[in-house]
Amino acid sequence: MSIALSEQEILRRESLQQLRALGINPYPAEAFDVNAWAQDITDNFNNKPEAYQNVVIAGRIMTRRIMGSASFAELQDSTGRVQIYLKRDDICPGEDKTLYNTVFKKLLDIGDYIGVKGYVFLTQTGEISVHVRELIVLSKSLKPLPVVKREEDGTIHDGFTDPELRYRQRYVDLTVNPDYKQIFINRSKVISSMRSYFNAQGWMEVETPILQPVHGGAAARPFATHHNTLDMPLFLRIANELYLKRLIVAGFDGVYEFGKMFRNEGMDRTHNPEFTAMEIYVAYKDYIWMMKMVEECLETVAKAVHGIPVVQVGNNEINFAGPYEKLSMYDSILKYTGIDVSAMDEAALRETCKELAIEVNPTMGKGKLIDEIFSAKVEAHLIQPTYITDYPIEMTPLAKKHRTKDGLVERFELFVNGKEIANAYSELNDPIDQRERLEEQLILAGRGDDEAMAMDDDFLRALEYGMPPTSGLGIGIDRLVMLMTNQSTIQEVLFFPQMRPEKKAKVATADDFINAGVPAEWVPVLNKMGFNTVEELKAGNPNKVFNDLGGMRKKLKLDITMPAKEVVMAWFE
Repeated sequence: MSIALSEQEILRRESLQQLRALGINPYPAEAFDVNAWAQDITDNFNNKPEAYQNVVIAGRIMTRRIMGSASFAELQDSTGRVQIYLKRDDICPGEDKTLYNTVFKKLLDIGDYIGVKGYVFLTQTGEISVHVRELIVLSKSLKPLPVVKREEDGTIHDGFTDPELRYRQRYVDLTVNPDYKQIFINRSKVISSMRSYFNAQGWMEVETPILQPVHGGAAARPFATHHNTLDMPLFLRIANELYLKRLIVAGFDGVYEFGKMFRNEGMDRTHNPEFTAMEIYVAYKDYIWMMKMVEECLETVAKAVHGIPVVQVGNNEINFAGPYEKLSMYDSILKYTGIDVSAMDEAALRETCKELAIEVNPTMGKGKLIDEIFSAKVEAHLIQPTYITDYPIEMTPLAKKHRTKDGLVERFELFVNGKEIANAYSELNDPIDQRERLEEQLILAGRGDDEAMAMDDDFLRALEYGMPPTSGLGIGIDRLVMLMTNQSTIQEVLFFPQMRPEKKAKVATADDFINAGVPAEWVPVLNKMGFNTVEELKAGNPNKVFNDLGGMRKKLKLDITMPAKEVVMAWFE
């Protein structure tokens, strides 16, 4: 047995072996078919008690109250918790009472999965409970769950609240903090309601490559990899835009995809290097039409999650019912800074950034400098859904030139609660113009801009075959879910956010302790006391360690000689 195991883990493994010795498989292969769930029982039993006289339910044991020949426990399934009542003579009708006296009372623990059969009744205190007639062990847990104490008024004590632990061990988080499950249930509603809306319009869901030979479709730094068989570099996609446009060339009127994107960039409260985006392209439409579609779609999503289009986000009530306010990129900067950047060249923009104390670098061209000013001085003011429209051409290599305004493109971004959640264009379908724009991106890449777009010759070839007028839209699903669930960090809406490698606790070998003077038979005892390294031992209190050794010897009923106090003191020298 590993010396790094805690006392609780050791005891649970001993219980596991005792279950097997009794002929009970703690991990049975047979299916256990349930016909009832905790939430359904607690919600509907009082209205229709006759429907719950033969229930089969399964879940984790979360609390226990053992009272001699009868006991209560709480069982938690995917929907919630329900109380169960076990009576020794009911689950052990014969002479053999092992299932109750030994298995349930001594060998089962909080966190174990069991299945029960019985009927629902009201206790004398009026609590809905399942009277158990049969019990089966479904899975023995070998690690104890964190203890989370809940008062009747909902107050939580000793909660599993450390964010790093919660994100790293989401399986524990959602077990002991089941309220967080609603975030992910609502995430599913966001995606399914969007999918239903698109399908109702006749647009088709598709899949495009994640491994791409050219990282195109967005201005971002890619993750690079290598395909051994083809002996060629590949990139995890930063966007699926160029492949979806190829499908518009192929003759589809509308295509969309929910997919993972990967950008090798920073991480913060609204950025994860792996994120989910929805992109959609509809032929014969423009960005003005797309604004109306976005308003209808997001109102549908808000109603699917909350029943109404108004969503509480922090201290703000966000109304997703359209129409949304519209501001051009230049007008928004003028509104919130008093500065007109529309006629400025790169040098003037750099000077403006300096005056506004905005940090820039030599790789940034005109488009990025404008974007930096906008990000620093405008975004935070855009609380209610607001379209920022008509971007400088330098900022958007894939959008069509504005039909009436020179130097601009037909693009909008939707901002809500100070963050961008959607980006849309009247898509550029002129192959000659598109090639020139991508060549300008190559110049920026040559200046050191590692987010500049790459040249995609196959995409350009596709455009040369002809793409109809098209409008495209991308929505960051993670940020949208943050809004719809009132969360301030992206990690809260991801089941498994990216984390730094877990720091493993250093565990010394037995020889390390022996070399420090510890007798071999006492090394496992020190480990059970929490001393995994000699350094940890030397940092302890010698007198306390000596006294605790005696206590552990008695508790574990060890038949080994207690070391003299002066021997123990020598361990600390």
